[in-house]
Amino acid sequence: MDKKTIGIIVGSLRRDSYNKKVAECLAELLKERFETRMLDIASLALYNEDLDNDAKMPQEWRSFRQDVKAVDAVLFVTPEYNRSVPAALKNALDVASRPMTENAWKGKPGAAVSVTQGKIGGFGANHHLRQAAVCLNIHMMAQPEAYIGGIAEMIGENGVPSEEFMGFLKKFASAFANWIDKN
Repeated sequence: MDKKTIGIIVGSLRRDSYNKKVAECLAELLKERFETRMLDIASLALYNEDLDNDAKMPQEWRSFRQDVKAVDAVLFVTPEYNRSVPAALKNALDVASRPMTENAWKGKPGAAVSVTQGKIGGFGANHHLRQAAVCLNIHMMAQPEAYIGGIAEMIGENGVPSEEFMGFLKKFASAFANWIDKN
């Protein structure tokens, strides 16, 4: 039997992003049971309905929509910008949800992890993402929640996650795997 595929979307575009490191750790933990695929959002033009037709549509939109449709589940790993998700992530949600009759997110199980250097752990971003996910019919895992604050101390200068932090990620990955299986 073929493995299901999880599309992982990182909300941070920064090359050495902590969010990317957390996403890579989760991908590694999930790879025994699932295929994982990083879905790049950096090159997506801002959504503009005037471009959403066969003649003008950016190729990046077409490719991204196909990539989202091709995965069985989605995992979002995002920083918090001004108590919300980064514009690049919100744009990716919008691009793949259009046209509304072809929403690529529809019915997929999903999960959100917010990662920040601050102490609140991206609570605002996590919940804004969940709010959009409800509208897009992404079946978001409710528990365990993952608000990761103080990430610099958990990953450290060497780029290696602490044992305690890896324990948390293992529990989260296991719960998400079970969520995907149930949905």
